[in-house]
Order: sequence, then C-alpha cells, then structure tokens
Amino acid sequence: MEKKQKRYFLAEEEIPTQWYNIQADMATKPLPPLHPETKEPLTVDDLAKIFPRECCVQELDTEHAWIDIPQDVLDKYKFFRSTPLVRAYALEEALGTPAHIYFKNESVNPLGSHKINSALPQCYYAKQEGTTNVTTETGAGQWGMALSYASKLYGLEAAVYQVKITMQQKPYRSTVMRTFGAAVTGSPSMSTRAGKDIITRDPRHPGSLGTAISEAVELAQTTPNTKYTLGSVLNHVALHQSIIGLEAEKQMEKAGEYPDTVIACFGGGSNFGGLAFPFMRHNILNGKQTEFIAAEPASCPKLTRGQFRYDFGDEAGYTPLLPMFTLGHNFKPSNIHAGGLRYHGAGVIVSQLLKDGMMRGEDIPQLESFDAGMLFARTEGIVPAPESCHAIAATIREANKCKETGEEKVILFCLSGHGLIDMPSYEQYLNGDLQNYAITDEDVAKNLAELDELV
Repeated sequence: MEKKQKRYFLAEEEIPTQWYNIQADMATKPLPPLHPETKEPLTVDDLAKIFPRECCVQELDTEHAWIDIPQDVLDKYKFFRSTPLVRAYALEEALGTPAHIYFKNESVNPLGSHKINSALPQCYYAKQEGTTNVTTETGAGQWGMALSYASKLYGLEAAVYQVKITMQQKPYRSTVMRTFGAAVTGSPSMSTRAGKDIITRDPRHPGSLGTAISEAVELAQTTPNTKYTLGSVLNHVALHQSIIGLEAEKQMEKAGEYPDTVIACFGGGSNFGGLAFPFMRHNILNGKQTEFIAAEPASCPKLTRGQFRYDFGDEAGYTPLLPMFTLGHNFKPSNIHAGGLRYHGAGVIVSQLLKDGMMRGEDIPQLESFDAGMLFARTEGIVPAPESCHAIAATIREANKCKETGEEKVILFCLSGHGLIDMPSYEQYLNGDLQNYAITDEDVAKNLAELDELV
C-alpha cells in the first residue's frame, strides 16, 4: 500500500530569514501613492507621520527583492512557525477529483490566523523608534486580535476600531482583544470626527473597513507618540506575509510537487500576496506558468467589477490616494459574515499585477463559500474562517474542472484562519438563515463616479 504523507513541516533552522519584496522583480512597477492634498507622490517622510518609519521604507522599496527579518521578530515567529503544508486527501476523495490539493494551514498559531505575521514586525518597528501607542482597524477581528497580542509583547498600548456589524456578529474576537489589553471601539463611533460625520450622514451605518480606517488614522494623527498599523492592502504588509509562501515553497519541494494553481481569499491582499508572491516570482523570472486566483466575495467584487483608479483607502479621505481596483471609498458593503473581506479596494501591488494579467479574481457568493467550508470541515476536520471559505470554494471549482478534464493539477490554497470564533455564522447557515447578497452595476457606477474629481 502506497504510503501517504499528510503534513509537511520545516525545522526551525529551515524557516526563511528574509521576506520577499515582489516590487523589485515586477516588470511594471506600481504607480506611486499620492498625497491627498498636493497629489504629489508620497515620500518616506510623508508616510512616517502615520506609520513606523521602517514600514514606510519597505512600502516604497522597489529595488531590494529580499529584506532581512529582524532577529527578534524571527524569534517570535518561532513561537508558531513553521505552519504545516497539508495534503487534503479526504477533500480530494469527496470531490472525486484527480487534482492534488494542498493547503498552507495558517490557522494553527495562537491567534488563529495569518495576521500575526505582520503584527509582530509592525509593533517591533514602532517600539524601536520609541512609540508608546499603536492604533488600527479590524474587520472580522483577526487583525485586531493579532495586533493586540503583538503590542502586548512589545509593551505598547493598543486601540482598535472594529467594524460595528462584525463586532456584533463575532463578539468573542473583541473579547480576545481586550484580554490582551487593547481598547476596542465599534466603528463608526462618536469618538472621532470621522465617525461622527459618518453617523450623521447614516445613523444606521453598519461600518466597514473604510470607516474603521478613518477613525484609526484620525486617532494616530491626534494622539502624541502614536503610530497607525494596518493589517492588509499596503505593500509592506504583503512583504511581511511572504513568510507564508516562502515556507510553502520549501514544503512543496519536500512533497515532490509544484503548484499549477495558487489560490487565496481576497480582502485587501495580505494573505493572497503572502502565499502567491513567492511563487509568482518564478513566473516573472523563470517562465513558470502557475495560475494565481484571488477569491473575493460576490458582494464586494473590486477585482472582477471594480475599476482601476486612484482612490482613498478609507471613507473619510484621510489616507493617501492609492492606485487600485476599487468600488469607491464610499461603497457600503453588505453584511456578509466574511468581515475581513468587506473592503472597497485592492492593494496597490495586486492591482498592478491584475492589470498585467499575472493573476485573476473570482467572485464567490456567500452561500457557496459556506457550502465549501462545510465540506472542508466534514472531510479535513477543520472549521475554516468565513474568509478562508472563499479560497476553499475557488479550490473546489478548480478541482471540479480537473474532474471533468482528467488533469492531475496541483492546487495550493491558503487556509488563512480557523472559524472557531465564527460559530454564530455557521449556526445561521445550518438554520437556513444566511443569504446571498448582490450589488448592481448602477451601485458600482454611482460610487465610481464620485472619484472623477479626486485626481
């Protein structure tokens, strides 16, 4: 009987010691972020008014493909890294597909998702420059949990604005944040000028990552010795997350295979870039033909139905203007349970790669995503986060194509987090109370029309 290896790990000495910066290898460099008032390209000094300076250096670095991971961060990575690469034999059998399905399991760390990979270095850099306080936004709460934990490790005070609707849907995530000592506020709130303006316009606004970013940025700008941290979208976040794909690359070698298709869910781009970019470099440099799929919600489809524009990263217009595929910063996402994917825009690097045909987006309805998550749970024994369910659904689509064609493709996806704090969402699904949400072309056009005067 053929011996089947299920999981692949790396020894501590095999864990990568550098992050990968895909900007250095891109044939077409991303357009620069612009100052919201002057419309001039931003400098490190501009960004450092809000972010830790070293993060700003990394954000604008288009020359260095490899960035050393600080030893202190690497030591803390070893609390939970490497994460396993897993062959999904049971899922393959349930689908009856000849495809070989692997997943990189980022749910096994103490915070339950990939977000800690960037929270640690951001807090490290903030501490190094003498910052005492950090602030951030969070959608479903994975990033808020990670930032709260990382700030406690580095002796920083954390303030988190959590999207109000997901705070109600997933109350235990805010409890975890408070367990680590963070102050947590539902957004939009009456604690900032941006929040008051949003509530005045729409008293029943459920909140979005755009509203929470506005409030967190305002707090950073108005509070001494405070830096803003971000869990996705920006380039330095994807850089930190590249530890996922760099590990997976070594683990796929141990498995004796190389992916034909790489898939991850997509909100702003952190876990997609983290898994995909290290493999994408081989397409760029070595002529590999791997396909890359970013799975987004059908109710927030910036990759498949948005337009490439300069737009704000937040609702109030505090952030730099970013060149990205967007639905418009005033877009109000539906109240889907994948709170981490309810964001109006795509990251700058991903947007340029999409323009260049290096990847594609695929939109997934909410019920299809939960169908996929249930099948994965019942075969592989892990309850996935609603965000990760989108990647699983896209994987199932590709595996079913292989069933039709007979191709033994190798598919790799990122299980970006577990869903053990998302059980109210699964309860609604099991009770038949979940629904799909749709947006009209008119809604998209209206939001995008408001961007015409920005640049």
